[in-house]
Amino acid sequence: MSPHHSSALKYKVNQLVRHFEPSRWLDRKNFGAFALNFLAMGNAYLERRNNLAGRAMTLVNAPAINTRRGRDDEYFWIDGYRQATTFLPGSVFHLWEEDLAQEIYGLPEWLSALQSGLLNEAATVFRRRYFANGSHAGYILYVSEEKFADADADDLDAAIAESKGPGNFRNIFLHIPGGDKDGVKVIPVGEAAAKDEFMGVKGTTRDDVLAAHRVPPVLLGVVPQNTGGFGDVAKAADVFHQAEIDPLMMRMLELNDWLGLEAVRFRPYERQSGTSGKA
Repeated sequence: MSPHHSSALKYKVNQLVRHFEPSRWLDRKNFGAFALNFLAMGNAYLERRNNLAGRAMTLVNAPAINTRRGRDDEYFWIDGYRQATTFLPGSVFHLWEEDLAQEIYGLPEWLSALQSGLLNEAATVFRRRYFANGSHAGYILYVSEEKFADADADDLDAAIAESKGPGNFRNIFLHIPGGDKDGVKVIPVGEAAAKDEFMGVKGTTRDDVLAAHRVPPVLLGVVPQNTGGFGDVAKAADVFHQAEIDPLMMRMLELNDWLGLEAVRFRPYERQSGTSGKA
């Protein structure tokens, strides 16, 4: 999808990992993967692995793309077509975004911006291919010179065809002795075909994606188009943390309720605005 989508997801994950305090049961690596799965897929799974005494020893992330939920709190690991491995009963913690239609799997909250993200990607791919095949330099070559023979026309057509694609912008030499200055005309058409509102599509879809993620553009390195900019980045970071990161932390503390141990703990956030210290 669009770069703003992946950047917004990564920013949230980085903030969560930054404030996460590793425990004897959950390390930073598995927590980071758990957070990424939850934000990107709307579902996150942690497998509880016990020691010989039957007590929790470690928590390991189970990628959401391979994990399936069955009946009676059963979970399966899917590795290939019709190859399923059943997790031990009660060994999988499942955190999901609520869905109004069902209570089995979650849906990512950014799903409403899916079409905008795909349109952003399609616009970029179209423009890249447009330049790669030389269409941006397209034109109509009109030859009305009587001294221009059919064989010369075939050679010119072949030369034009070779100037397309990789290595374009090639010059073409055309020599017609005694020809008229108006016998050959170049009529540009590439510029007219290029008016596909590329920048408008990119800007509108970016706004849709950022609205779905609720991430201020100043936190993602988006270049402002106005002289005023996006405002104070420190204040934006403070508001975003309180409005978005704190609720995500509260959701992830549900793991402690399920496990009966404090496997997840976050250190307090230090405000960026009005202070000289670092969080």
